[in-house]
Amino acid sequence: MPETDLAVREDIALVYQDKFLLVLNKPSGLLSVPGRGADKQDCLSARVQARFADALVVHRLDMATSGLLVMARGLDAQRALSAAFERRQVHKRYVADVSGLLPLHADWQTIDLPILVDWPNRPLRTIQADGQPSQTRWRCVAQDPQRQTSRLELEPLTGRSHQLRVHLLALGHPILGDALYAPPSVQAMAPRLALHASVLGLAHPASGVPLHWDCPADF
Repeated sequence: MPETDLAVREDIALVYQDKFLLVLNKPSGLLSVPGRGADKQDCLSARVQARFADALVVHRLDMATSGLLVMARGLDAQRALSAAFERRQVHKRYVADVSGLLPLHADWQTIDLPILVDWPNRPLRTIQADGQPSQTRWRCVAQDPQRQTSRLELEPLTGRSHQLRVHLLALGHPILGDALYAPPSVQAMAPRLALHASVLGLAHPASGVPLHWDCPADF
């Protein structure tokens, strides 16, 4: 039987667990996987693997992004889940607070702009005609006229690094607290990147049964 509402460590909630997969709520400021250098070895995958030795990486979230992340348990589950991500069979939705007022929309809009690594300024990305095709669906669900901010729901149709951050910057509405892409005045409007992976849906890697999780943002 799956177990829920446990914790890997006090700052990482275990949203779902069975013998094939784990779903976790990653905090902002924690790497998903180890980086280069001794100071970048503490990460979500290492903390989870200290408790679940068979846990394997399937996908990742940016260090500054919080929210739902799935890990496989065992190679067979990892292959099945990785294939689902590659085939775009995983439903992902994010919530973000951005600078400026956008019109409230019940219908989804689409940003379709190619993204390329900004080599002189790595790890930054930029919009370039010869970049990788990149699409993001978005809609505005709330406004704060006093702060001049909007809350968006976002669904990346492709999975480029920094895609949501770059696309919203190109839209003219950078994410609050974004230390990489927002101007200083927008960075200062939030203590962290206001981007959270709030919804995750996929087929169970063994049974094929549809699974769905919701995890509201804490900002």
